[in-house]
Amino acid sequence: MAVNPIPEGYHTVTPYLVVEDVDRLIDFLRAAFDAVEKERIPGQDGRTGHAEVLIGDSHVMMGRAQDEIPVLPCMLYIYVPDTDATHARALAAGAVSQQEPTDMFWGDRNASVKDPSGNLWTIATHRENLTPEELAERAKEHMR
Repeated sequence: MAVNPIPEGYHTVTPYLVVEDVDRLIDFLRAAFDAVEKERIPGQDGRTGHAEVLIGDSHVMMGRAQDEIPVLPCMLYIYVPDTDATHARALAAGAVSQQEPTDMFWGDRNASVKDPSGNLWTIATHRENLTPEELAERAKEHMR
């Protein structure tokens, strides 16, 4: 039987977060973004060494930092139905706000939070479909 080189349900690019405490990050992702745990694999010391969650239709992998692979904070852009409500949930789950919910010139409503592991999450709800000309004009106005 042939094996698909990209597992079913995955996208071509899958984020992999390297954090100090995988279990703590999973708890945050569940509370803030309704993440569903797909797997959790313990390391030799019994602490979680690797895990995977599903947020919406996207898989996010994570692993515990080690000597050869240190903590690597990153930034992720997540689309949700309600930026304001998700921002509030993320704060309640332990995030620190980096940007309050704001309507952006490109048609998204955005907010940003830093999770307890130091990763930045831009929370977005797409609110307007713009033509390339409209986007260029708004960008020009925004830069003034």
